Amino acid sequence: MRLKRLGRHLRPAARCAAILLTLGGAEAPRLTTTVLDHFTLIDGTGRQPVADQSLVIANGRIVWVGPASRVRVDRLAKREDLRGKYVMPGLIDSHVHLGLVDGIDQDFTKYYSRDNVERQLKLYAAYGVTTVYTLGTDGDAIHEVIAEQRRSGRPDRARVFTAGRGVVFKGSYGGVPGLDQSVATPAEATAMVDREVAKGDDFIKLWIDDEFGAIAERMPYSISRAVIDAAHAKGKKTAAHIFYYDNAVELTREGIDAFMHQVRDRVADPLLARMMKARGTWQLASTLSREASFTYRLLPFVDDPFFSRGVSPGTVAALKAPERQQRLAAARDFAKYPEALRNAMTNFATEAKNGVTYGMGTDSGPTGRFPGYFAHWELELMVKAGITPLQAITAATGTNARFIGANQAGTIAKGKWADLLVLDRDPVADIRNTRAIRAVYIAGRKVPTIWETCAGRPLDGCGRAQP
Repeated sequence: MRLKRLGRHLRPAARCAAILLTLGGAEAPRLTTTVLDHFTLIDGTGRQPVADQSLVIANGRIVWVGPASRVRVDRLAKREDLRGKYVMPGLIDSHVHLGLVDGIDQDFTKYYSRDNVERQLKLYAAYGVTTVYTLGTDGDAIHEVIAEQRRSGRPDRARVFTAGRGVVFKGSYGGVPGLDQSVATPAEATAMVDREVAKGDDFIKLWIDDEFGAIAERMPYSISRAVIDAAHAKGKKTAAHIFYYDNAVELTREGIDAFMHQVRDRVADPLLARMMKARGTWQLASTLSREASFTYRLLPFVDDPFFSRGVSPGTVAALKAPERQQRLAAARDFAKYPEALRNAMTNFATEAKNGVTYGMGTDSGPTGRFPGYFAHWELELMVKAGITPLQAITAATGTNARFIGANQAGTIAKGKWADLLVLDRDPVADIRNTRAIRAVYIAGRKVPTIWETCAGRPLDGCGRAQP
């Protein structure tokens, strides 16, 4: 009997799906089963790719994955032959900001809304970024978005985790105008952390920086300690914006859980990396694409269809405007950014060599740093800094998922959400092949890819898709 053969090849969840499809009746229409066949699997754990694999998706979750020769499903299941394709988990960007801009115009008070947040999450998904961590510049509307996503489990755009309103030392660097997030004392810092945890923040963010010395004082360590201690007392991890080596060393001693940028003021000695490894401090985001973007008057990819399909023609024109390029070149700190980028890339390589746990994050979302596209640029720069494409992919999938326990995504395994990226070319052979997007799935449902997107004009206004 066919069901007996099926039972030998599928685990119980998949077996149940197949039985319902075979038996038909009232239950069958409520179950959606999809089989992806004959692809090369990159599972997000760091294991080498495996050829000729299949997976079964039922109600948004992966219920079976293994050799294509072993999968057996009922003829009523939807099947897709992916010979020559590569399937990996959807990317996770561990450092973004949502809802701050319209084009390249940034104004939290003017633009932050649930609708703008949702539009940007849709754009992230189009680029294969199926989960984002938003870092400390959110209004309270983010909690409505998250609550709805977690109730259903099956959003049609990128999943989101938030640090809510990050903690800024009054008068110092950090945050965004229009959002109340400043504290002046350790007691105020503790109270703010308590409020943010009560709102449902997934983790807590703080900033220590002085914008190349332009700001008189960085956050004092008495306040950073209060933030870290208060968050840990509530069972939440902490993440820090840093720039300076001395701040990174001290925050590591204080027990910070992750850095969201690299040390950029100098080439760090290996002592910091060894300390981070010993204390379990993650380099969750290196934001190399952020640093790289600051070295250009005109971003080098403005005419690349992979970029331009995701922005309006007006945004491209604004980026190309001569007055903008002149303003950037004349900025006080413009000449400092190439060294900051070199330091960041060198320090990332040192951490990777010394066993520090690292993820992938971009700091995209503020003006001039574009959702989705920057994740692919970040991967490219990570590889350029010295890691392998497979290591970069693992950082952006399985590793990122582990930081705040997003353990239903990030890897391809039984029971996980089917948040998937299907590629036409092998990203392990060339990291730029993450751009060859054939399909994006969130909870087992296809969402429009960037090659099916044409922002600000009719779909046929972007020309032929070139995955």
